[in-house]
Amino acid sequence: MKKTEQLYEGKAKKVYCTDSPDLLIVEYKDDATAFNGLKKGSIAGKGVINNQMSNRLMERLEKAGIPTHFVEELNERETVVKKVSIVPLEVIIRNISAGSFSKKYGVEEGIVFQQPTIEFSYKNDDLGDPLLNDYHALALNLATAEEIETIKNYAFRINDVLKAFWSECGITLVDFKLEFGKTSDGTIILADEISPDTCRLWDSVTKEKLDKDRFRRDMGGVEDAYSEVMNRLMNHK
Repeated sequence: MKKTEQLYEGKAKKVYCTDSPDLLIVEYKDDATAFNGLKKGSIAGKGVINNQMSNRLMERLEKAGIPTHFVEELNERETVVKKVSIVPLEVIIRNISAGSFSKKYGVEEGIVFQQPTIEFSYKNDDLGDPLLNDYHALALNLATAEEIETIKNYAFRINDVLKAFWSECGITLVDFKLEFGKTSDGTIILADEISPDTCRLWDSVTKEKLDKDRFRRDMGGVEDAYSEVMNRLMNHK
């Protein structure tokens, strides 16, 4: 599988066309951004970790019956994925209060919810990814009612699988962001990535943050945190 022209470059990845119309190659970068690109930096080795971690977690989800865009890992930074048209909804599942949820609703971090919450935001950098509900998504023609229902069902199932897996690694899955895409025949599948960039991960015992919050909040030790998460994933039996 060979890269042809570059299709797109985002904050964390480059996407290339291939000689197959239904497949793309994603290359993960070390660039890091936060607050809709207002804060920029670099995390050494992040691209390697995010690529390999995302692939292993997607393989796990595939085994649990959740379709993903993952096809094949080419090397430590590059992966072949199915070509999709991204549904412009960012899907956030929260198990514990943290980040913007705590700020918006004036609650402390660390409150464990009785059941997970789900929220959508409109995937639009110019508008700052505003929150929206199902009715807004329908009004804006971002997805059909059936697609929204499918996405919700997948998101909660993904949460169950990932929560159980990370718990076995001594890590608490606080919250995470998902993106879904549609294949050429209209099938909804999980796309984008699952990594410390897109998940809040806390050590189950110490509550130490092992994710991108260390970058967002200038806490230091970002590379060490990403490496720690990767080591626990790779050493999981």
